[in-house]
Amino acid sequence: MKIGFYPRLAWSGIRKNKELYIPYLLTGMGMIMMYYIVSYLYTGTLLNNVRGGDIVAVFMGLGRFVIGAFSVIFLFYTHSFLIRRRKREFGLYSILGMNKFNLARIMIWESVMVICISLVSGLAFGILFSKLAELLMNYILRADVNYSMRINPENVKQTVILYLIIYLLILVVTLRQVHMADPIQLLRSENVGERPPKANWPMALAGAALLGFAYYLAVSIEDPIAAMLWFFLAVLLVIGGTYLLFIAGSVALCRLLQKNKRYYYKTNHFVSVSSMVYRMKRNGAGLASICILCTMVLVMLSSTVCLYGGQESSLRSRYPRNIMTDNRADSYEQLREENYAPIRAAIEEVLNAHGQTAAAHNVLDYSYVVLEGVFHDGIMETSASDTYQLDGNTYQNMWEIFVVSLADYNRLMGTQETLEPGQLLMYTTKMWFRQDSMQFAGTEQTWQCKRAKSFVDNGTDSMQIIPSMFLFVEDVESFIRPMTGWVDFYGYPLLRYDWIYGFDLDCSLDEQGTIFYEIKGKLSQLPELALHCSAESVAANRSTYREMYGGLFFLGIMLSIVFVFATTLIMYYKQISEGYEDQSRFEILQKVGMTRKEVKKTINSQVMTVFFLPLLVAGIHLGFAFPFLYKGLMLLNFNNLWLLLQVAIAAYLLFGLGYVVVYRVTSRAYYHLVGGAK
Repeated sequence: MKIGFYPRLAWSGIRKNKELYIPYLLTGMGMIMMYYIVSYLYTGTLLNNVRGGDIVAVFMGLGRFVIGAFSVIFLFYTHSFLIRRRKREFGLYSILGMNKFNLARIMIWESVMVICISLVSGLAFGILFSKLAELLMNYILRADVNYSMRINPENVKQTVILYLIIYLLILVVTLRQVHMADPIQLLRSENVGERPPKANWPMALAGAALLGFAYYLAVSIEDPIAAMLWFFLAVLLVIGGTYLLFIAGSVALCRLLQKNKRYYYKTNHFVSVSSMVYRMKRNGAGLASICILCTMVLVMLSSTVCLYGGQESSLRSRYPRNIMTDNRADSYEQLREENYAPIRAAIEEVLNAHGQTAAAHNVLDYSYVVLEGVFHDGIMETSASDTYQLDGNTYQNMWEIFVVSLADYNRLMGTQETLEPGQLLMYTTKMWFRQDSMQFAGTEQTWQCKRAKSFVDNGTDSMQIIPSMFLFVEDVESFIRPMTGWVDFYGYPLLRYDWIYGFDLDCSLDEQGTIFYEIKGKLSQLPELALHCSAESVAANRSTYREMYGGLFFLGIMLSIVFVFATTLIMYYKQISEGYEDQSRFEILQKVGMTRKEVKKTINSQVMTVFFLPLLVAGIHLGFAFPFLYKGLMLLNFNNLWLLLQVAIAAYLLFGLGYVVVYRVTSRAYYHLVGGAK
């Protein structure tokens, strides 16, 4: 054969099947572009020059891994649609005299062309848009802008190596498929699996049971820690249940529609349902993939947008006042005004120098005693108890307990609460304490619980994942006396004693930062303090929150683009592959009298029946995932339920609008193949 025969034949195959190859090339280009961009940001100098950049770098590294892993799955998945159409062509080549070695040479040349186009174009667009992505991250993180363009050879090398390996694996799998099949099988490959399947009710019921159990976990678990422990199991259950329901349940749905005579015996429904039932096993897997991807996009967008948009409220929860001091004592006796006075005086000296005063600006001033406990069978077991164990059940029932005087509660909340003997006032965060009484292990007193509706943030609660329990009692010293001197299983004192002192300032963030560092320096110079002082400031830590939440938001945008791209391509390939398969059927129907208008109605009935089901189920998944999502965000110091609800609804509506656009485009491609048949 002449030199260049196989390359020309390979290029001719790509050009004649452009409806399949162009999306496949775009898929590879898009994945390579996104992988390079995230790698560029991961290894770039931007994150080295931003405070908290190490946190964002972790997110970018995670994003690079996710995109790389997803590229393997998605490129193999999209290539399976492409090669299914090409097998018939390879079978024809075999009938005409080509052996499997000749076919392998054609496929190798096709792979070389695909790799070259995808890598060169993907890297070119990745390099081009990497600076735009860096500028977007600069805007989100509010970092200094550097307009210089750079190319990282190491990132290029890593990207080329990864995607060369992926495409070579795809080639090996394809060569094996063609090598194992005989020419007759290749010619008939498009009709494989089209025997009408039976409705597999046990599999459909198993899918419904898996989803039901996952939904039950989502709505029944109240403890945020327990929710996160069960979250990944629930995700696996939802994925498994979705696939089972779409594969087996879709067939069962078609059978039920066929039994509904009023629905089935209409021209458009009759043809669409009878056509779908032959391919629903393969169809169901694709639809389940679309549904899972839609759910991933919705959950990711809802969570990252909420974290980024609600960072101010999260920051305020972590730092209830502009400047906070936490003053640790060695005993309860040290928590008295004579030990507070030097600290107050030092702070006031700095504030007066800047024309500020703490007393006029929302002062937070009270003392408390802290301990940890696990509530079990009506008893609050502490780490000093012999039966105290650290396991999964322990973390689900663990509480951070703050003991505060009732007088401080009334002063801070502007109330006049009173307590009966043996009674305490209780306020909890993150989860509800359902018992009406409690007793600490090793003590004899049983306390009746009276509920408080709210209490001021102290900053400590937002730092931990376990819920907090505030106990307001008449006499703190008498309450803790039975536990004084106890040590935990590490040998450290069970009780910790703190005085918290914080206030807001009426000045700019820059001046707040200056005042904070002066206060911090002043406190460190105080001689022989009875308390161990530490200070924190909103102004000094704002950038850390911005980098962390901004990095998550940026990563959410990047991964959402990848998943939306994948969803669109799967929908397109399904329409194209089914369009080729249905072309001959609709040719026969038009020959026996079906008009083009009736063909279009039939196509719309088939496409709408199938392709809007994943969007509906994704909405149901998001609704049941909402409790899990909120509890997970609570552990990241986000407590704005109303904002999360608004963002989730807006994300679903916007995604649904995009889904409709994709549906119209893909259904038009299907109609072009099927409805245009003469």
